[in-house]
Amino acid sequence: MPPLSDSQRSTLLNDLGSLRRFCLSLTNRQADADDLLQDTVERLLDKGMPPDADPIRWAYRVCKNLWIDELRAREVRTRNPEILREDTEDAPSAEAEVSEQKQVSAVAQALDKLPEDQRLALTLVAVEGKSYAEAADILEVPVGTIMSRISRARKQLARTYETWRKE
Repeated sequence: MPPLSDSQRSTLLNDLGSLRRFCLSLTNRQADADDLLQDTVERLLDKGMPPDADPIRWAYRVCKNLWIDELRAREVRTRNPEILREDTEDAPSAEAEVSEQKQVSAVAQALDKLPEDQRLALTLVAVEGKSYAEAADILEVPVGTIMSRISRARKQLARTYETWRKE
């Protein structure tokens, strides 16, 4: 694929904030989200994208696929710990813990409790402002599936909110 054009590069740079939030919705950890964002941008700069591709949709798709690859790699490492040469489960620093605590809110906690497919669909549409069609394209599912996932996610968020209000 050809390298990124100036307009693709500019569009990508302008939307890094929403891509970063998408990374966080995938990973649920700030450090992992930052790593995923960096990997995504590196992949896009290194491999490029088709000239006719929408830069944002392409970036979301690359991001999602990189995260799926990472999850598969983690599963292999978990099943076969003998292939690890050093401990990869370092305790987070106090600074990282404080940073994460500041970012956590009641809504974030409720989102975290949602199944991943519902959380991703809701994040793309409600937080990032993507249309159902765009979210379906990014997640590579039918539009009806996006609608169903968002409906179930909203119902679950409402139930969680009611539970917290009563406590």
